[in-house]
Amino acid sequence: MNRRRVVVTGGGIVSSLGLDLESAFAKMRTLENCVRKMDEWDKYPQMNTRLAAPVDFVMPNYPRKKIRGMGRVARMALVATDSAIKNAGFTDSPELNAGRFGIAYGSSMSSVDAILEIYSMLVNNDTKGIDATTYIRSMPHTCAANIEVFYGLTGRIITTNTACTSGSIAIGYAYETIRNGVQDMMIAGGADELSAIDSVIFDTLMAASSKNDTPKLTPSAYDKNRDGLVVGEGAGTLILEEYEHAVKRGAKIYAEVVGFGTNTDGTHITSGNAERQSLALQMALDDAGISQDVIGYVNSHGTATNAGDLAETLATYNVFKRAVPVSTVKNYTGHTLGACGAIEAWLSIEMMNQGWFIPNINLNELDPEVAPLDYITGTGRNISTDYIMSNNFAFGGINTSLIFKKVK
Repeated sequence: MNRRRVVVTGGGIVSSLGLDLESAFAKMRTLENCVRKMDEWDKYPQMNTRLAAPVDFVMPNYPRKKIRGMGRVARMALVATDSAIKNAGFTDSPELNAGRFGIAYGSSMSSVDAILEIYSMLVNNDTKGIDATTYIRSMPHTCAANIEVFYGLTGRIITTNTACTSGSIAIGYAYETIRNGVQDMMIAGGADELSAIDSVIFDTLMAASSKNDTPKLTPSAYDKNRDGLVVGEGAGTLILEEYEHAVKRGAKIYAEVVGFGTNTDGTHITSGNAERQSLALQMALDDAGISQDVIGYVNSHGTATNAGDLAETLATYNVFKRAVPVSTVKNYTGHTLGACGAIEAWLSIEMMNQGWFIPNINLNELDPEVAPLDYITGTGRNISTDYIMSNNFAFGGINTSLIFKKVK
């Protein structure tokens, strides 16, 4: 089978950095994160962390009938997707409904409010809290299905509810779907909404930062004094398209997707396995048919947890055998969970095209136990490279690696 080329022709972002690529990138250049103390969480005295990176999000004025089945997570996913479709030039395009345009999208959870409506029935023995949209807002595939119906897509749907790899694995599966000739275009991405539930999960695992009085100094991936992650929220969407199709319609091409690797650890539900992570990175390189030597930058998962940072950096070094430049978006946005893979991929593509790569803010004293990589610090780094890698790892031992190539 001939492998078709797959390119990125659009993207959209909803994040604490901003609601479009330009504002998000400008915020990153200030070298300041978007974390704040959540005073509203003081009502949970047993939870140590009070930190998060929420999105200042107001839903645009879409027709009510088309969004009434969407909770916050699906609404953020829609806004990111709408920006991506406009960016790619597919607004009102008949191709959206012609069967060759599909979607791959995921999240860690659906909307918590809708889940609570269902739970209230079991607690109160009363169904008055449940309405006609409760299940639609709470179902695992709420993002993918709501977006599909909103645009009238009639192609393939792939739901990727794989925690922190939801966005990246969606991009990878969308890439494979187009590469293999099943679809010509795919919406691909991930989203998650902020909830104290997310933070308390990491809190109970002793993996959430509790530097509540200094929110601008955390998270601090790879730093000796890091104390855990900070939860964020948002959505990221890419439009992937078959290369010849994109060229024929005169689309702007932001990058080419050339490599994808994914596997599972099979060893532990929450602790990453460096050996298996290494294999996922190597799989992406093999898929791209390139040597690790041509990768000029790695966008790391960078959770700022001790176990996560050590496993990931060891896995990266085992593959590259050199001090490859590395930095993480999560020090800016917090951990956006199911959205991170797509948000980070879109921002990394922009970094590659601008030739400037973000520093690891809050990295003041490198942990001597992390692997010897080139951890970008200071005011960032100017790097001219044709290839970048973006990696994500999730609970369940799920590993992903994406490789993007600059299109000249």
